[in-house]
Amino acid sequence: MELEFIGLTKSYKKKMALDHVSAVLDSGVYGLLGANGAGKTTLINIFVGILKGDSGKILVDGEDAAKLGKEFLSKIGYMPQYPVFYKDFTVLDFMLYMCALKGISKREGRERTMELLEIVNLADAVGKKIGALSGGMRQRVGIAQAMLGNPEILILDEPTAGLDPQERIRFRNLISRFSQDRIVLLATHIVSDVEFIANEVLLLKEGKLIRKNTPEALEHEIDGKVWSLRLPGNEELSDYEDCLISNVRRIEEGIDVRILSEEVLGRGAVRVKPGLEDVFLYYFGKGEVV
Repeated sequence: MELEFIGLTKSYKKKMALDHVSAVLDSGVYGLLGANGAGKTTLINIFVGILKGDSGKILVDGEDAAKLGKEFLSKIGYMPQYPVFYKDFTVLDFMLYMCALKGISKREGRERTMELLEIVNLADAVGKKIGALSGGMRQRVGIAQAMLGNPEILILDEPTAGLDPQERIRFRNLISRFSQDRIVLLATHIVSDVEFIANEVLLLKEGKLIRKNTPEALEHEIDGKVWSLRLPGNEELSDYEDCLISNVRRIEEGIDVRILSEEVLGRGAVRVKPGLEDVFLYYFGKGEVV
């Protein structure tokens, strides 16, 4: 399957939420990265039919998604940024309810539900009411329901909010396995969510798609601009206030600092290999580091 966004635009009064966004996606995991307010959720809401764009269109294997209607929407599994649950439903009841909405038979729905709850580590919570679950557990229910029906397209908006580190790793492994022959669009402002699993990363800034490439290619773009240096413990960082500082770590010998700079830094600074967090900082600046 191939998806193509062509000139997607959306504005709210005087604010341009999406500014002629165009991209082509085929099978694989795509990380949609941007600071809060960059337009990620707006793009997703247009894609799943919650919002209507001002202009532009979405093609699915060359056909207009708007004309395909329910046929297109049936191919999508979706988890919104703030999923809403019926708190008095048990986990099992909610999953079976979602199966019914998706047109999945009772037998198939129950089998798939138990399989997915096992995968997201909720097999012991099938009888618990959703209102009694922790935030992380509810988030895992949201991920599981999005994967019902084996959708060809999986759209996840900030899916790891509330997950602990072990759950994040489980989630990344799950998405990597699930993405074979499917399109997964993972919108987040947390770089580590996509650093190790995304085939390509889309950088969205103030409604504009400013970059689309593999993590390795994006890192290569800023090669030679990332520095590491060690400062004495009593030295201030004021000399580097015009630089982008991605990390500061105090150690017994002083302070280890990681800096992005176009200029060559002196006093023992060493060029180091960029990572995706460095890419994020380079394109989004001081005020938007997560």
